[in-house]
Amino acid sequence: MRVLGIETSCDECACAVVEDGRRVLSNVVATQIHFHTPYSGVVPEIASRKHVEWIQAVAKKALERAGMESGDVDAVAVTGRPGLLGSLIVGLTFAKTFAWARGIPLIVVDHMKAHLYASQLVLGDSGPVEPVSYPFLGLLVSGGHTIICRADGFDDITVLGTTIDDAVGEAFDKVAKHYGFGYPGGAVIDRMARDGDPKAFRFPLPSLHKGDHRYDVSYSGLKNAVINQLERFRVKPAGPNEPADIAAAFQKTAVRILLRALFNAAEDSGLSTVVSGGGVAANSLLRKSLAEKPGLRAVFPPPELCGDNGAMIAGIGYRYLERGDRSPLDATASARVAGFKKKYP
Repeated sequence: MRVLGIETSCDECACAVVEDGRRVLSNVVATQIHFHTPYSGVVPEIASRKHVEWIQAVAKKALERAGMESGDVDAVAVTGRPGLLGSLIVGLTFAKTFAWARGIPLIVVDHMKAHLYASQLVLGDSGPVEPVSYPFLGLLVSGGHTIICRADGFDDITVLGTTIDDAVGEAFDKVAKHYGFGYPGGAVIDRMARDGDPKAFRFPLPSLHKGDHRYDVSYSGLKNAVINQLERFRVKPAGPNEPADIAAAFQKTAVRILLRALFNAAEDSGLSTVVSGGGVAANSLLRKSLAEKPGLRAVFPPPELCGDNGAMIAGIGYRYLERGDRSPLDATASARVAGFKKKYP
């Protein structure tokens, strides 16, 4: 079965074709980075308008690269939650219309669950990808979400921990914006950090001591320390390499915050496999740190499948179809998912 996947939850206009839930036949991502760079962040109105302008052409290109015509599609999967509401509605409306016009099934999916499924996909000639057995720990890290969960099935996840304030990707973007490092902040800081000294600043870890927050994270304190209290945490005198030092020290602490909560979850659950997904899963320090952790098996999607993409939507969509699920044509979009963020304490 060949499924067309459509993803427009934020600023990436993406469509892909996946066969039988695993083999990626095409994966087209039209990025809007150029349009949002002047603002150092995503402008929702611009994002939704660009989706309207691009979605038909992106879907057509995905079909062409898969060597298919629209009539060859067996089903359509689309992101319905969470994300920017205007952007979600564009993709959802296009998918509904495509499915209705051809009389084929529609599946509306949660794109965070799809991020967790991305590591199961096989890209082109990359060779076989060993399916990951359930249960495992999931680490979902992006600009909008930071989630540590237990996965007992492709759509059966239990949130163990999440952010009580900012997502990790959001913190990367805000620090990069403040210092004028560039956009998108996650990729820029990761690149700059390679030339910096992570010991140049000793930034604090959050102390979530109230209530049950053993698996939760917080990034507002780190963000404030880096942006507003830099001198307080300085260890190394300022020098010509200061920007790279800030990037390296910030990244080191951001990853430590994430791994502290994740390792707590691994210790308490007894699960030894960690599957990551989301844009921050492409971070080189996170990948290296997880790969070097004794006793843990770290599974990451290829970097091109870490960010928002249509292939992960089509892939997980097939699993729903295989189970016999279908979505109605009056399905609606939702900007948020209950339980994906927590309050403190």
